[in-house]
Amino acid sequence: MNAKEKALVEAKANVLKALGHPTRLWMAEQLADGEKCVCELVENIDADFSTVSKHLSILKQAGVVIDEKRGKQVYYRLKVPCILQFMPCIEAVIQATAQTHIDLMK
Repeated sequence: MNAKEKALVEAKANVLKALGHPTRLWMAEQLADGEKCVCELVENIDADFSTVSKHLSILKQAGVVIDEKRGKQVYYRLKVPCILQFMPCIEAVIQATAQTHIDLMK
């Protein structure tokens, strides 16, 4: 692997790591429906404001989300909306794995 390939693989892994936490993945999925303020995310998850903000910061550093401050509120949206298009494939892997386990029990 050359330096350019290594840098690209590391950048991809960074995005996947950011989405690899259940709370951050949930947040990204919520933002797929459109922008949300931090307060909306806090209302819908069992976490305090600072925890939600930290997770959003990690998503922002990875390039998954962008923010915009409006008055006292900060609104987040997906930077590249197609980021979650691989979810049906992930769900297919989960389903295939579950089916394998079911077949083993027969």
